Amino acid sequence: MKHGIKALFITLALMSAGMSHCALAATPAAKTQVAQGKSDAPPPPQQSKAAEAEKGRISINSAPAEELARVMNGVGLKKAQAIVSYREEYGPFKTLDDLKQVPGMGGALVERNLAYLTL
Repeated sequence: MKHGIKALFITLALMSAGMSHCALAATPAAKTQVAQGKSDAPPPPQQSKAAEAEKGRISINSAPAEELARVMNGVGLKKAQAIVSYREEYGPFKTLDDLKQVPGMGGALVERNLAYLTL
């Protein structure tokens, strides 16, 4: 039993040392690309000015259905249109939890998207 635990710790130490070495080895190449203005990373996605102002959050009281569907995880255009229809019929949302009143929006779905939403 002691040998198994010791072997496990040795394996973990070697793996973490290898990962650190790989990360350090990749750093100069990344710095060179940045210095030369080259990057393999895609450009950041375009966001509306309101979303940028809220650091990536969108307003459930003013965003169009297309933007809600794009930003919210697990929400397609149909559910996003239901959100817009609900707010047009009942007025603006007073809290983010009011989103649970929209047909098709369960508690788990609302909780999953709280980081992306604002009033």
